Amino acid sequence: MVLVIAESAGGQLKKAALEAATYGKKTAELLGTTCQALVLGNVENPAQLGKYGVERVLHDANTAFNQLDSQVFSEAIAQAVQQSGATVLILSHTSTGKSIAGRLSVRLQAGLVSGANAVPVVSDGQLVVSKPVFSGKAYAETAITSTHKIISVMGNAIRPEQSGSEAPVEPISLPATASKLRIKSVKKQEGTVPLPEAEIVVSAGRGMKGPENWHLVEDLASAMNATTACSRPVADSHWRPHHEHVGQTGIAIRPNLYVAIGISGAIQHLAGVNTSKVIVVINKDPEAPFFKAADYGVVGDLFEVVPKLTTAYKEFKAAH
Repeated sequence: MVLVIAESAGGQLKKAALEAATYGKKTAELLGTTCQALVLGNVENPAQLGKYGVERVLHDANTAFNQLDSQVFSEAIAQAVQQSGATVLILSHTSTGKSIAGRLSVRLQAGLVSGANAVPVVSDGQLVVSKPVFSGKAYAETAITSTHKIISVMGNAIRPEQSGSEAPVEPISLPATASKLRIKSVKKQEGTVPLPEAEIVVSAGRGMKGPENWHLVEDLASAMNATTACSRPVADSHWRPHHEHVGQTGIAIRPNLYVAIGISGAIQHLAGVNTSKVIVVINKDPEAPFFKAADYGVVGDLFEVVPKLTTAYKEFKAAH
């Protein structure tokens, strides 16, 4: 059986949970078995996971699971795996998934492939999983030979696909040991799609010359219903908050569309964004390294190009 760990935030299932459910359903079909999901904490309508291929939802609504503690979560999930008889565990390759995947691998003596970008295949009776390596410059195929298998799915690698109706929800009671963590305050990003889940990202670098010009980026992002991001020098200069920093030392993202404005394209930045499906680069320097990775490039002054692009996009939306 395939068991999907469905993440939530604020009582709502994340987009990553729907991606993992779709991935789990396809994996279960490949193996000729069933796909179930585990939901922890206070979550509204976990039954909707059934629309994405889950046949049954196990739900422990204990509020102790509302805040992540990787030790507590790992113990509970390992218990759920043993109770359900699951042999394949699907996680999301998010901060939550990264924090518990290794612990679960040790507890279950399970082979782990993190950051998978495609549905696995069966070769010579073994489950083989593909993932990008060397900052997306190559792909590795790993066969998991252990009895228990764990796969974490890269964000935006699998599009959520509705294929059924709501699934039955079965209450389950799992161990929730007292957390050793003490949370003093919580600061959350509000009003925009989190970068790891964003399908469209508009990002900018030092070419903006200062934070007073960032309204150009925000105007384009607003028109495109996109999430804003920035390069490391921008975050280090405190022009933008650090949660917007994308790159090797920031957040690695995989949007459908990545628009880079005034970013040279140093290798550290490319390492976090080069798995984007489409990259558009706007830079006045025709020799900027980013153009080598771009699907589309505009050589021009961003202070002229970006406002015109924003206006053109608004006109296009109004006409369609």
